[in-house]
Amino acid sequence: MKKIIFTEKAPKAIGPYSQAVEINGTLYISGQVPVIPETGKIPEGIKEQTEQVMKNIGAILDAAGYTYDNVVKSTCLLSDMDNFQAMNEVYGNFYKENPPARAAYGVVKLPLGVLVEIETIAVK
Repeated sequence: MKKIIFTEKAPKAIGPYSQAVEINGTLYISGQVPVIPETGKIPEGIKEQTEQVMKNIGAILDAAGYTYDNVVKSTCLLSDMDNFQAMNEVYGNFYKENPPARAAYGVVKLPLGVLVEIETIAVK
């Protein structure tokens, strides 16, 4: 049976979707954008935005009883592939050992005009 995960420590969904869904020991986290949940603001710069996205993912992982160590797959969406290296530097700080599988794509545009969005799958 699926369980809907929600936390005030991550941005509320801006559409008809859940922050995350857990089913059979697997957590599917919707694409997270760099909205600061307390203020609704978006930081400037790719490094700052990636840091906020990863904090939002961490808050959802925590709310569901998971950690970054449980993450098995991430998909990174970038509004400009020229930001790949800077995003990668920050992203790597959250997965120092045994990083998850990952894909990264350049896209035309992201919600709210952000520079990065990351979706995540974690397994217990």
